[in-house]
Amino acid sequence: MARARKETDYEIRTAFDVPLEFAFRWCTDFTTDDARYESESYQRRILSRSPRRVVYEDLEDTGKGWVWSRHTVRLSPPYRWHSDSTGSHREIHLDYRLTRISDGRTRLVLTARRRPTVIGEKNPSKARWEGATRRSWAKLGRALERDFRNARSRTK
Repeated sequence: MARARKETDYEIRTAFDVPLEFAFRWCTDFTTDDARYESESYQRRILSRSPRRVVYEDLEDTGKGWVWSRHTVRLSPPYRWHSDSTGSHREIHLDYRLTRISDGRTRLVLTARRRPTVIGEKNPSKARWEGATRRSWAKLGRALERDFRNARSRTK
């Protein structure tokens, strides 16, 4: 009989130099090209999209084998979304919340609860997961801010 795998909770906070509405649209516009923003190699397939729900799958060859995951994202405009993700190596529930901060900036708070599957390795430490996720969001944030500057310059 397989042992129950332990859940671990994580949280990161970051801020972007863009208005909240732009941040929400950008962050929830899931595309097949999203891996490039993070310098990652996964392949994304969008299965369905509606104003309140997006379902997509990611597949990545890690060198140790394939990692697959399916994400069901519930959108709660203008400032929240939630993702339930299950896959070959882990199950994770993610809550994203945006808030306005000074000077037209936006803060993102991401909380997560992760549990490995039977074939998945144990959960990474809080420091490792949160550090890797902060680095990913730093890359995403730079792309978000660049796209905002480009959009703003096109409207002038």
